[in-house]
Amino acid sequence: MTNIKKAMSWDDPDVYRYEETIALKIPGYLHLYDMTDRLIAAHLENVASVELLVIGAGGGQELVTFGKRHEAWKMTGIDPSSRMLEIAKLRVEQAALKQQITYVQGTIEQLEAGPLFDAATCLLVLHFVKGLAQKQDLLHRIAERLKPGSPICLAAINGEPGSAAFEIQMKAWKSHMLDKGISLEDWERFAASVGYETEPVSSSVINELLLEAGFKQATRYFGSYLIEGWMAFR
Repeated sequence: MTNIKKAMSWDDPDVYRYEETIALKIPGYLHLYDMTDRLIAAHLENVASVELLVIGAGGGQELVTFGKRHEAWKMTGIDPSSRMLEIAKLRVEQAALKQQITYVQGTIEQLEAGPLFDAATCLLVLHFVKGLAQKQDLLHRIAERLKPGSPICLAAINGEPGSAAFEIQMKAWKSHMLDKGISLEDWERFAASVGYETEPVSSSVINELLLEAGFKQATRYFGSYLIEGWMAFR
């Protein structure tokens, strides 16, 4: 039986290393955020006052990437981890960003009722949501908070664990991580978490979940081993 290493809690002090390691683990990590920013900006180029909803804002990569380019954007960042939100706030402060940013510790259910948003991001979050019903509920709640026609940018680990294609991708990803200095222990922890702490679904299921939540015109705009980025419209 495989020895399942316990996944790191998002409230563990070691999450402060997240910023240092995530870009090493995911090829094109910064490109994902750059491309997401440019896609949203292209859609909102004629919108004077942008309100952006960021699901899983802890760590701050979205807030910093978007904030450096769009001083007029207002952002609401949601994350259940207080430590990850601390990292986000610190990075925003260090970058001397001047945006109006609202931080919400919790889930989208804790977000107070208010004006609808012009766009939403949900990057590297959905695979942590276990159960198709729970994934569907999250996407539905995001859709409810968006103006008609507004985009969502979604990125997650997609695939079918146990399939030959999935295993080949994992082997190649392991080679990449180890070559970038990620320890074997960290890799084993990540690999063991798949299907236990994380729950990937196939690309076709992602399309179905988006459609069922009320999103249309889903297009894939990013790929990095098993991670895919999708854009769709409310």
